[in-house]
Amino acid sequence: MIFVLPFIFAILNLFFHHMSNRIAVFPGSFDPITLGHFDIVSRALPLFDKIIIAIGQNAAKNYMFTLEERMGFIKTIFANTPKIEVHTYSGLTVNFCKEVGAQFLLRGLRNPADFEFEKAIAQANRQMEKDIETVFLLTTARYSYISSSIVRDIIRHGGDYSGLVPEGMKFNPTSK
Repeated sequence: MIFVLPFIFAILNLFFHHMSNRIAVFPGSFDPITLGHFDIVSRALPLFDKIIIAIGQNAAKNYMFTLEERMGFIKTIFANTPKIEVHTYSGLTVNFCKEVGAQFLLRGLRNPADFEFEKAIAQANRQMEKDIETVFLLTTARYSYISSSIVRDIIRHGGDYSGLVPEGMKFNPTSK
């Protein structure tokens, strides 16, 4: 019996530790990922045990970068960050959260318009799934003007996007 107790305690510890993991989903199209996205994820890392960057798939949307390219960009940027996973999903974000065991949705806010939009989505998500809480982080002021659509426009027209995306990201504007 004495030899079994440590084993039982180890199993119980693993079970309760798993139950208390704080898992957040950071959903978006990330077409492409920007310094604003990077800022939110980097600042959220101390708050969660795991952050799943979830690339949503929307057949009605025309993307500049393929799903594989977007996944590749994000995996490269966070390659040395073990608390980050990158997934794709389609359908309702709250359903994806349930599938991966996430208790939190992470969202970034750049301005008051973002807040009004995100608040409505958070309330709808809360109506559908009461166990998933939305956590808002304000984007650092120096990144608050950056959006993926601005970056795409700059890329399309051959401009310098390097100050808008995480370090080391290179795009071929002629193919986009």
